[in-house]
Amino acid sequence: MNQSDHRKALDQFADRLAKDHLGPLWDNLGTMVTKQPTHKVKPYLWKWQTIRNYLLEAGPLLALGRESERRVIYLQNPSLIHEGKIGYATDTLYVGIQLLLPGEVAPSHRHSQAAIRFIIEGKGDAFTTVNGEKTYMERGDLVLTPPWTWHDHGHEGTEPVFWMDGLDVGLVKTLTGSFFEPYHDDTYPLNGPADSSVARYASGVRSISERKVRGYPSPLINYKWTNIKQALEGLTRLDADPYDGYAIDYVNPVTGGSADARLGTSMQKIAAGTGTKAHRHVHSACYHVLEGEGYTVINGEKFEWTQGDFFIVPPWSWHEHHSTGQTDVHLFSMNDRPVLEILGLDQEEAYAENNGNQFIERIFQPE
Repeated sequence: MNQSDHRKALDQFADRLAKDHLGPLWDNLGTMVTKQPTHKVKPYLWKWQTIRNYLLEAGPLLALGRESERRVIYLQNPSLIHEGKIGYATDTLYVGIQLLLPGEVAPSHRHSQAAIRFIIEGKGDAFTTVNGEKTYMERGDLVLTPPWTWHDHGHEGTEPVFWMDGLDVGLVKTLTGSFFEPYHDDTYPLNGPADSSVARYASGVRSISERKVRGYPSPLINYKWTNIKQALEGLTRLDADPYDGYAIDYVNPVTGGSADARLGTSMQKIAAGTGTKAHRHVHSACYHVLEGEGYTVINGEKFEWTQGDFFIVPPWSWHEHHSTGQTDVHLFSMNDRPVLEILGLDQEEAYAENNGNQFIERIFQPE
């Protein structure tokens, strides 16, 4: 049998297998087990002022209650909408931006998705309650709401409050583990004084009474920006990491592991007028520009950002950050690294060409 006839025979055999919902691995191994990560996630950037204006417009149109529990506008990655992935920033991560107006209550509920809140605008008069602990939220704070914890939001001040919601929606949906339950009342009963976990843990030490606290979830639910900024300033006495600048991970003060077991969170400081070298890793990341201006190069594409903007770095994508303003840049990011590390799947690689910096081939333009 010549090569052409042999291929024809194999194709006919594959057709017969398909009729019985079977398949030949020899034809599809390379598709199923790829030589390196493959995905359809593309990088994208969203401008803060556009999001903010839409949320303020939604304010009078949407009253909060059981029919509209949250006033949130989510980031939709256009590369995933055609895959039917509504509300996905990456294959695993969801990002929404929430608005709470003075006097409002976002009703209590719980879900199996892990969630974080990063405060974009707030003066400490809005709060989140997590399983009965009330914590007040200021700009730059990171608030945890671990999976299956009752949580609600309230506002005792006079100005609108905005924050970033980050959840592992895609991961949980893929693993078919999604559950949701509303609480029977708008608010969950308070348990102890406000910000009690901040008093016990936020200084980097713990109360003696907390010696028996173990494991997950993190006993600290609010990582205050004042403490995080101080930690970053301390790092500036050392050499900056070539790929991340001065950067820290938010951690569980009891275990030293990720603050949330499934969602990784980090803060980076890029000193004014400096930049990082390029690298890539398997985990995907969603970035928010807390302060400063500059650009990120992702796979040769330049994404220019200013304070408040959001952008996506897909898995296994070359990326580097550069500060172009007169002040330091602070970048908050959420990622799926903890899950990949548990599974032994995360890898990292440095960019070897051009002294570690990519060639800029194009400048991002929104679709």
